[in-house]
Amino acid sequence: MSRITLITGAAGGIGKSLCRHFVAAGDTVLAQDRDAAGVQALVDELGAARCLPVIADLTDGADLRQALAAVTRQTGPVEVLVANAGTAEGLTLETTTGDAWRRDMDINLNGTFETVTAVLPGMKAMGRGRLILIGSVNGMTALGHPAYSAAKAGLISYTKALAMEYGKYGIRANIICPGTVKTPAWQARVDKNPHVFDDLKKWYPLQDFASPEDIAAAAGFLASDAARMITGVALPVDGGLMAGNRVMAEELTLEAI
Repeated sequence: MSRITLITGAAGGIGKSLCRHFVAAGDTVLAQDRDAAGVQALVDELGAARCLPVIADLTDGADLRQALAAVTRQTGPVEVLVANAGTAEGLTLETTTGDAWRRDMDINLNGTFETVTAVLPGMKAMGRGRLILIGSVNGMTALGHPAYSAAKAGLISYTKALAMEYGKYGIRANIICPGTVKTPAWQARVDKNPHVFDDLKKWYPLQDFASPEDIAAAAGFLASDAARMITGVALPVDGGLMAGNRVMAEELTLEAI
């Protein structure tokens, strides 16, 4: 199997694992990020024949389309998109400024829209495509980071619309909703509380957290023919967090669970 796979936010913790996973599966990966040095490190690691840089700001649709076109003229159109790029600023509504709200919307929601819009014509022309968006459990319930959460909730609705409207072209669209994932993005919280992961475990039925590799494995499955009849799905990869609140259940039932 060899496909052209575009992965956004490639230089981040989850992005790197996604690139490694899809290259290992035999794909040619187009690694998008604004961090040129981070992408070059991936190219050096994975090989220039299998990992090609796309240095662009995905919130600027014209910039993204231009950078992507320069690469796909050599490789052919994108067959798989993993829209992973994202960021989170304000921790609470009280501390979220208007500028921070707009930045979270621009990168998480609008940037994903621009990316999908850039690859859809090629997928329609081929009569096939795989759109895999990376959301968050924050898009399913209130867990802080309200602007990020609102954007991720929007992505869930957007995914369903993509699945409904573009299924007739052989295009599947799904969204993965990770819970806590141990990535460098958590370092500021670890600095603030070195026991943060131990403190959070009680909320997760599996008493563990996803790794970037777990997210990549889920994306690999959704991109595969094994998932050929799966579209429009929001898939939590969260150690059971969205299954139920064990801590609250114990307090309600007065029984150990």
